[in-house]
Amino acid sequence: MSGPRPNSERKIQLLKICFDTFCENGLENTGMKKLADACDITNGALIYYFGSKDNLVIESTAYCMAKVEDDFMANAPMSFKDIERFLREMPYLTAKLHGAKYRFMYQVYSSPKYREYGKEFFKGVNIRYRRYAEQLAPKLGLPTELIQGMTYLFVRACVHYAMFEDEEYLNLQLNAIRTSLRAITGAEK
Repeated sequence: MSGPRPNSERKIQLLKICFDTFCENGLENTGMKKLADACDITNGALIYYFGSKDNLVIESTAYCMAKVEDDFMANAPMSFKDIERFLREMPYLTAKLHGAKYRFMYQVYSSPKYREYGKEFFKGVNIRYRRYAEQLAPKLGLPTELIQGMTYLFVRACVHYAMFEDEEYLNLQLNAIRTSLRAITGAEK
């Protein structure tokens, strides 16, 4: 017989607070006391919701990074003509809003301790990107497979820029996407 179930709304609130605390302080510099203090609860309450710091790291990273993806796609282009706006704005918006989140995510998922969870998370990314591409295809007038592939390239460019603010890498990636789109649309029209 199990005890009472943690309130899911409260648990989501704690995931967000803990993830922000991890992002601000890093994995090694964030203990349960710091997390509990940030959440204004006891260590025991955190254990009640998550069981361990490892579970908290895994759950908060997966939940919050999926929300970052949703935010990213909420700004997706609404038409083929809107693609340029998306290419121009999103790298800088991503860096401003999510740079620390991406740095933490890679710290977690590149750790041998959490690597298997990273593999699972990125399997989900594949599914979500496919869904995003299917939703965008009719709006952009481009094949789903092309949009999905371009999404990977573009997100990678945005994440790299958010982590390192490397304008040269960003511009090379954006120009490759623009050149590809011109080649595809020129061949089709």
